[in-house]
Amino acid sequence: MNRHNRTMKLRTRVIISFFVTIFVPIILCGVTFYLFSQYKVRAIGEQYGIENPTYEMLSNNTLMLDALTSREYKELYLKAQNGSADLENTEYLSNLNAKLVKDSSFLAVRKDDRIFFNGSDSVKDEELLDTLPDYVDSDAETESGIYFHSDEQEMVKQVDFTFSDGSDGSIFIVTRTDQIFPQMRIMWQEMLLAIILILVFTSFALSFWLYRGVVSPLEQLKKATQNIKEGNLDFTVEGSSVKEINDLCEDFDEMRIRLKENAEEKVEFDKENKELISNISHDLKTPITAVKGYVEGIMDGVANTPEKMDKYIRTIYNKANEMDRLINELTFYSKIDTNRIPYTFAKIPIADYFEDCVEELSLDLEAQGVDLTYFNYLQDDPVVIADAEQLKRVINNIVSNSIKYMDKPHKVINIRLRDVGDFVQVEIEDNGKGIANKDLVKIFDRFYRTDASRNSTRGGSGIGLSIVKKILEDHGGKVWATSKEGVGTTMYFVLRKYQEVPINEQNTDR
Repeated sequence: MNRHNRTMKLRTRVIISFFVTIFVPIILCGVTFYLFSQYKVRAIGEQYGIENPTYEMLSNNTLMLDALTSREYKELYLKAQNGSADLENTEYLSNLNAKLVKDSSFLAVRKDDRIFFNGSDSVKDEELLDTLPDYVDSDAETESGIYFHSDEQEMVKQVDFTFSDGSDGSIFIVTRTDQIFPQMRIMWQEMLLAIILILVFTSFALSFWLYRGVVSPLEQLKKATQNIKEGNLDFTVEGSSVKEINDLCEDFDEMRIRLKENAEEKVEFDKENKELISNISHDLKTPITAVKGYVEGIMDGVANTPEKMDKYIRTIYNKANEMDRLINELTFYSKIDTNRIPYTFAKIPIADYFEDCVEELSLDLEAQGVDLTYFNYLQDDPVVIADAEQLKRVINNIVSNSIKYMDKPHKVINIRLRDVGDFVQVEIEDNGKGIANKDLVKIFDRFYRTDASRNSTRGGSGIGLSIVKKILEDHGGKVWATSKEGVGTTMYFVLRKYQEVPINEQNTDR
């Protein structure tokens, strides 16, 4: 999956965080409260022996209190209906009261106008007589009970019966209504703790999400800037799931790559410049030494005949030309690096142009003992758009390079022109020592030499063929070579033919 498909805009992330902060805690709290309350209702119901407990019952203190004593009330009601003697038995009443005390209730029995049994340690008999409902009170004699006020509000359930001696009797279950069950208190405390944990978890998750998407990549960028400041460019900047931050990381990493490439290019450029200076210095030293030697010979009178004098002067002239060519190459090389080659393009009839070039070259090559032959296989007289001076530089550089590596007694150079569709193909063939296949693809690189060990007879700056490649590429052409070791090398380059566009086609295009 593309990294862009996994990114999210910062604005979207903030909006999501806003809604998550609001709704996720609400939903989680609601679900937790429901599940937790159901569990607690069942647990409290089992603990207090309440049948079919509900949350409403637990949340309503009165309903809960009523449910807690309903079993005892039913037991007393049945005994009263059946005329059981247990209602007059203080031992039975004490045992039942002990159960009620656990539920914050107590048992009281009234016989006529006096208290027969008081299960409370804090409420006096007189208070009970003053506040308990009368015998056969229809409001009090219900399962849900009635409420009466003393210092504290209490709920009373009443069951009327008749003592064995005929006295009127009433048995009461009195329950305080202001109590809060410990289990309910614990439940609310646990719910509060759960809500706090949910809020903390949600906040932590969102903070981590935002930190991972925003803060963490910014820390990476900070470290990256420090690395660049210290000159270290060998690192990578990972992306982020936030689109804006991810784009920034990608741009930063692209900048780092370009800086690294520029630094490497600068190192290579400095290396090439040093090599060029070394090459030029070496190649200039040879002709300068020769010139000095011949000049000293003239000064010392060694050239004491007109023939020797002529030979010395010609040699000096040739060496000066060689130095001039090297300097021109250096000057032209500096223009290549700054893309400031001064081209003057014009229409050139290629066949006529090469006839002139061959005629000029033949004189120089003849003096060097090289046979030059020219073959024109062109069908028509094509025209190319080119800079005549720079095209001549291409031809001279290729021919000069061929001559440097000729190792046979009979030296030959063939120049051929051919039609290849929309192009004119120029072939310059020699019978030199040839070039190994491993070197053939590199001969147009700057400063590359097939012969790493320099000598004075070959020399050269190592940029001649790279200049050829640059000029031809600027002309919209290309150059390549084939070679066979021990047989020779053929250089090829092509130039596009110039074609006139008819006036009616020009009007149609418009």
